[in-house]
Amino acid sequence: MLPKNIPDDINVELLLSYFPEDMCKVAFKGLHKRNSYNDIIEVEDRRDGSLLFGIGRNSLYNSLPEFMFHSVDRFENIPKVEEKERFAEEYQKQEQEKENAYRFFEPLDLLLLKLRVSIRERLNEYVESNKVLIDIICDRLTDEQKNNRFIRHSLIFVPACKDIRGNKTLLTFMLRKIFMEEGLKIVKRRETIRYTDTEPRYADGLDSLLGDSYVGNIFDEGITIYDIHYWSEDDCNENFLTFVDDIELFRFFIQDYFISIEETLQFNISKDDVPLRLSDDIIFNYLNFNTNI
Repeated sequence: MLPKNIPDDINVELLLSYFPEDMCKVAFKGLHKRNSYNDIIEVEDRRDGSLLFGIGRNSLYNSLPEFMFHSVDRFENIPKVEEKERFAEEYQKQEQEKENAYRFFEPLDLLLLKLRVSIRERLNEYVESNKVLIDIICDRLTDEQKNNRFIRHSLIFVPACKDIRGNKTLLTFMLRKIFMEEGLKIVKRRETIRYTDTEPRYADGLDSLLGDSYVGNIFDEGITIYDIHYWSEDDCNENFLTFVDDIELFRFFIQDYFISIEETLQFNISKDDVPLRLSDDIIFNYLNFNTNI
């Protein structure tokens, strides 16, 4: 597959990262000092199905002193009588020496190019996903939190926690995205819960001590509840309690980073489908003829 319409300002490291390693070959065919423009001179579709990228870059040969490969006074001691024939002969020798030098340094040139491709791929994870900022903000996460699958999906939103905190719409969008990655569906609802304080102590004046007055022990507080609707054969077994612990650990993480201090978040795991009954006058369930009862 021969790529077409390659931009002039693309370099070969970026292009090679999109192809399998055994599909591409590189030939150094230029003397460019920079690789920001016309780095890829030509692309050839070879018979074996591979692509040959001709790039306009120097080889290691071009960076070393010329006398290491060629005679410095090659064209100085040519007799006038044989000047034309000897010059052409010496020129051919020098061209053959240059070709041999390019072949000698070709493995090293390709190795350096592969290293640059590898370095670019490693840098991409830092520049494309705000990994540095995420590591700074989440530097106190425990190993258990880092291994939590729900927390891992939410790390990309941490740099925007300042905008999400207190915004119920953005918080709901974020949670839907995170749970969707795990095949789960959530529904948001608001509920008011009545709490009872067994030892209410409120000061009724300035400079008074706690315990001077009792003003009641029952109060109402609204909380946001996200109902998780799911039924997974992998989770609804002996590992179900582990799944519940993962959800609870994820709740604490969301509470710390994305919920204001006045709010409380709660997840309710439920299954609303009607269970299977052998005798049902509303929903008829037909059993197979070889069912053992």
